Amino acid sequence: MTKIYGIGIVGTGLIADFHARAIEQIPNARLAGAYNRNYEKAVAFSERYGCEAFESLDALVASPEVDVICICTASGAHLEAGLAAIAAGKHCLIEKPMEITVERCDRLIDAAREAGVHIGVIFPSRFQDVNIRIKDAVARQRIGAPVIGNAYVKWNRSKAYYDSAAWRGTWTLDGGGALMNQGIHSVDLLQWFMGPVKSVHAFAANRRHTEIEVEDTLVAILHFENGALGTIECTTAAHPGSFKRLEIIGTEGTAIVEENDLLTWQFAEEVPEDALVREQHGGQQISKGGVADPAAISFIGHQKQIEDFLAAIASGSEPVISGVEGRKSVEIIEAIYKSAKSGETVKL
Repeated sequence: MTKIYGIGIVGTGLIADFHARAIEQIPNARLAGAYNRNYEKAVAFSERYGCEAFESLDALVASPEVDVICICTASGAHLEAGLAAIAAGKHCLIEKPMEITVERCDRLIDAAREAGVHIGVIFPSRFQDVNIRIKDAVARQRIGAPVIGNAYVKWNRSKAYYDSAAWRGTWTLDGGGALMNQGIHSVDLLQWFMGPVKSVHAFAANRRHTEIEVEDTLVAILHFENGALGTIECTTAAHPGSFKRLEIIGTEGTAIVEENDLLTWQFAEEVPEDALVREQHGGQQISKGGVADPAAISFIGHQKQIEDFLAAIASGSEPVISGVEGRKSVEIIEAIYKSAKSGETVKL
């Protein structure tokens, strides 16, 4: 008989809706409960999705109906919620970023390892078919030697967005600005495709949102361990904003994707499947994604990742994006912020 996993959600803001909607589509999962520091918000969430509202975090993680905890709090509060869940023997799936510093990420990883529970970090872009295609092409060395990897996230966020929660735009709970909050998905993909980063040099600014502590615009130059170079351009100050874009360029091939739309798929040595890939993944863009509205992003990537996480629990294997994998983007971003602050190149 297939086990049905009870899932509890900590934090009931916008991103929790993505988790709840994803869980509704998974046959071997059910939303068992939710907790928010504001109990009324937890009740409203529970009524919307048909689960129990818990008055305390301790009560949620202690519930025998809960096997997995999805952490959807402010980024800088992931550690405390994660440690509570792990101490209660619950598997833990954490929204990006895993935490706001490498040190806090490591505490979660170490605690999960000692407790013998699974831990994962939400990066749904890795589950998009077009990105899986690119990863496979890189792994098969179809692009040749990596030359340049570029990530562009030029989005629009209003003042109302930053005013919508007290933690937004703060170093303590947001952990950073446009790069840590919006750009981190592209940072994760860039290092997944291009490999480990050796050093970074960055500049940060506030071009529109001068009232927040953190940056709304950042540019970074990356030097990868394999010798390739790269750039990251990220902002929430752009009007009207544009699709996020990734360019993976090698000596023997190039892949360029905007959102889920494959713009370029060209290799020195073509194979019969290339025409099919271009047909399947070109012209897929049907919405603006998260360009100006964070609620416009699909929950399908979350669904695929939760399914993968539950399969890993059942088999005792590692999920596709474990805690160790989720830590990598935070390490890169932490180095970028250090460089932007010091004006110096920072080695990882």
